[in-house]
This record gives sequence, C-alpha cells and structure tokens, in this order.
Amino acid sequence: MDTMTSRARFYPVLAAIAIQLTLGIAYIWSVFQTGVANSIFGGDNAAAGLTFSLLLATLTIGSVFGGKLAVRYSTRLVVFIGGIILSAGFFLASFVTAANSWLLWITYGVMGGIGMGFTYSTTIACAQKWFPHKKGFVTGIIVSALGFGGVVFTPIVERSIIHFGGAGFGEPKTFIVLSVVFLVVCSIGSIFLKNPSGEYMAKYAVSNASAVKIVKDYTPSEMLKKPQFYFIVFSYMLACMGGLMMIGFAKPIAVSKGLVETATIGVLAISMFNSLGRLLWGLISDKIGRKNTIIILLTGNAILSLFVTAANGYLIYVLIALIGFFYGGLISTFPSLTADTFGAKHMATNYGFVLLGFGAGAIISSQIAGTFKNIAADDVTLMFPAFVIASCCAAAGIIMMFVLKVMAKRA
Repeated sequence: MDTMTSRARFYPVLAAIAIQLTLGIAYIWSVFQTGVANSIFGGDNAAAGLTFSLLLATLTIGSVFGGKLAVRYSTRLVVFIGGIILSAGFFLASFVTAANSWLLWITYGVMGGIGMGFTYSTTIACAQKWFPHKKGFVTGIIVSALGFGGVVFTPIVERSIIHFGGAGFGEPKTFIVLSVVFLVVCSIGSIFLKNPSGEYMAKYAVSNASAVKIVKDYTPSEMLKKPQFYFIVFSYMLACMGGLMMIGFAKPIAVSKGLVETATIGVLAISMFNSLGRLLWGLISDKIGRKNTIIILLTGNAILSLFVTAANGYLIYVLIALIGFFYGGLISTFPSLTADTFGAKHMATNYGFVLLGFGAGAIISSQIAGTFKNIAADDVTLMFPAFVIASCCAAAGIIMMFVLKVMAKRA
C-alpha cells in the first residue's frame, strides 16, 4: 500500500468522526425532556419521550434506504442529503407549539431520524471498508464520537436554552442553532467520504490475510432469509432497553433524587461513559469476539438496572455512568457483529435492517419509562418496575446470544 493511499484512508474516518459527533445531539434529549413535556405536551412525559424514540426508530428506516442509495449512487451524496433532511427537521421543529404538538413527532422525530439514518450507518460502513481487519476498533472510534457529542453539546445546549428564555421557552431557537450545525458539518464532511476501490480491498485482504476473516457478502434479500438475522435483531431490541431508558430520563431521575442543581451531571455522565464504552468495548470485541462481548455487556446492564431506584445522592451519577458505559459497548459491537455475520459489501443496508430491533426497543423503552415516570411524579422509586423490565430484557438477550453462538458452531 503506497504512502498516499495509506494517508487517504484516514480522511473518511475523520469525516465520519466529525459527522457522528454532531449526531450525538440526539443523545441529550433528556435536556429537552422536561421543558418540551411542560410547554408542548401539557406535562405528559410519555408523549414528549415519544419524540426521542421516534427519532431512534425512524433512524432504522433512514439507514435501510440510505444504505441502498449509497450502493447505487455514493456515500458522499447520501450523507449530504441526510444532513439536509436532519437540518430541516430541527429547523421546522422550532415552529411547533402546544396547539400542534404532534408536529414535533414529525419534524424532530421522523425527519430527524431519517436524516440521521442516511448519515449514521453509511459513515460506519465506509470506515469499516478502509480498515477491514479492525472493524471493532474503527467502529468503536466512530460511534464513540457520537456518544462524545453528548458531552460536547450538553453544556452548549443548556446555555442556549437559558439564553433564549429558559426551559419551556428556549428550546425552539436552540433547535434552529442545531439545524445550522447539522447542515454545515454534514455538507463539509460528506466531501471526504468515499469507499475504497475493489483493487484496494483485494490488496488489503492479501496483506492482512491472517487478520481479516473472509465472510460471504450477503445481499439484504439473502440476509433476510437467514435465521441469524432475526436473532440479532431481536437481541438488539432487548439489549438497548435499559440504556435508552436512562438516556431519555437521566436528568429527570436526578432531579427526582433531589439533585436539582447538579442534574445536568447525569446527562454528561451517561454521554461521556457512553462514548468511552463504545471505544473500549469495540477494541475488546476484536480480541474476545462480538458475542462474548455482548454477553458481558448485557450481564452488566441486567444487574445495574435493578439498582436505579435504590441509589441515593451522588451514587445515582455513578450508576448512570456505568449503564451508559455498558450501553455504549452494545452500540459499537452490533455493527461489527452484523459485518462479521453478513459481510462488508452491503453493510450499510444490512445494518439498517438490524437497526429495526434498535428502533423497536427505542419506542417500547420510552413508553415504558415515560408511563412509569408519569405514575412516579417526584417519587422515582415508583419507576422501579420499568427498570425491572429492562433487566429481564437484558437477561433474555443473553440467552439469544448463546443461541447465536450455538448456531455459529454448527455452521
């Protein structure tokens, strides 16, 4: 591999990191949760939380169509279009009021999710192709940027909301600011996104034959006929429950624990450790295997979810951080598991289909957590059943992973 090509392969990765960093704004929804719930949805936490879960759910739709368009046209074009859709969704969300509250689900939720989907899996797939022998590590770096975006943008968004009038008043203009950020970063970043040539892939496979596992490249239609696909999708749905509940409600939970003045620390904690988990567990999965890594992560979240309501004082921030750490590892490992199982060629589209499990989990988890938060009001202990459900789902996901391990051995 010549020096110029060696340098050039880092450009798509750096562009993907920048884009994913801005997409991390989606993971600070709990900063908006209380203000939006009170000002637009009449105090209904479940209805407000549905906005966040719709964004994550429609991200799967955007990933499927974005992946197909990237194969037909180019990753560069798809990411550019995705940035426009995402930016437009946030811009239009700034005009939503209590009189037309459902429009927030369409703008921030559906448009935001589709725009994110166009950019999310396509950037991951592009970077993986440049480093096929280190899929877990490269994926971990990229999606950790998404998690770290929460750390970067939480204080910025908090100050923006305060600057524009405070909770319940400052969110609309903050949406406009974020729409500009999405448009600029995705437009510039898309310029540097390009898939490697077939010649590069062939040379790389030969020079790294001992490190690169040769996997058949399944088309989406072929993948949909494999039972492994359905086990991965269902396990993904179960795996993300606890993490998504905490991401969407980290700040309200901290407030209900009496930590009003420092509640934003909960958002920063889960964002920072979410990012760290994505990076470290992606690297670990290259060493011990994707399924073994997911089993460890699910075991951690199954145990931690049971202590959410029991943790008092600043211990709640430690618990929030640990849940984010394990959740982040799941998000960085499932893309690599998909590529390992079904190949890299159609990764963007195939992972879009796998994300259907994540989308379903997002909707289910937000409604469970939102419903119990409405019941709990200021008594967070009444949310305990929601996290028991999350723990049971993680346990079921562990079983699914063991089934996949048996299937792999038989194959």
